[in-house]
Amino acid sequence: MDSLDIGETEISVIVADITTLEVDAIVNAANQSLLGGGGVDGAIHRRAGPKLLEECRALGGCPTGEARLTRGYELPAGHVIHAVGPRWKGGGHGEAELLASAYKHSLDIARAEELKSVAFPAISTGVYGFPADHAAEIAIGTCAGYAKGHPGIFDKIILCCFSEESAEHHRAALAEIAGEMGR
Repeated sequence: MDSLDIGETEISVIVADITTLEVDAIVNAANQSLLGGGGVDGAIHRRAGPKLLEECRALGGCPTGEARLTRGYELPAGHVIHAVGPRWKGGGHGEAELLASAYKHSLDIARAEELKSVAFPAISTGVYGFPADHAAEIAIGTCAGYAKGHPGIFDKIILCCFSEESAEHHRAALAEIAGEMGR
């Protein structure tokens, strides 16, 4: 399953380069400093240009489980929401709650800014080591729950995966939600 409509919000899973998406906001899987790094974080900073780094410096960082908003600069997306997910430490250190919180904070920011389309990467699944299947369940569950609880706020929430393997985990989680909804 590649997409599911929850009320007026379409939640979809795609395999793409998130820096190419023309949406109101893309979410960056950021570190606490917000000053760039590897993976999707580095790719977003490179594509957005040096003004993104300047704005991030002024923010002074971000705690794990929260998010901060910047402009998109040279990106097709108008904004970047920098979400800091947890490092995986075996699962007994609140990692699931922190990951869900990073998604929820991102959606709260998008809602407050009246951004109608948001694309997420698979937060914390790269160098932070969060198991991809579990992270996908949290991502899809949090986004679906938010869309259900806030009808009409978003037109589109995209889970933008870097690999087909990640997309398969997200599609499975989406199918599970659809099943729970009787679809």
